[in-house]
Amino acid sequence: QVQVLESGGGLVQPGGSLRLSCSASGISFTIRHGAWYRQVPGKQRELVARIRSGGDINYGDSVKGRFTISRDYGKNTVDLQMNSLKSEDTAAYYCSLDLEFEWGVRNYWGRGTLVTDSS
Repeated sequence: QVQVLESGGGLVQPGGSLRLSCSASGISFTIRHGAWYRQVPGKQRELVARIRSGGDINYGDSVKGRFTISRDYGKNTVDLQMNSLKSEDTAAYYCSLDLEFEWGVRNYWGRGTLVTDSS
């Protein structure tokens, strides 16, 4: 059974930084694409950043220039470096991974990690 796990969330003051990491456990696979989304109560889940297997990267408009998504092939993770955090970045952050198995590709989601303004 595959599980997607997010880590690195927590309390942070405006202007601060956090690094989120996303990994998957289970049977043999390759991460094809990875993405981070976020959601606040009462609002739709929005794309924060996406990285594809060919290296293409997309960011949501509200995080461009502040957040960076990357792949760590050694650790087999998809990471999100968040700098210059703002109060409006407070949300539950979810990782989405497209995992490639011998039999095909399937999408998995983590349960989320909270990023909260501590001010």
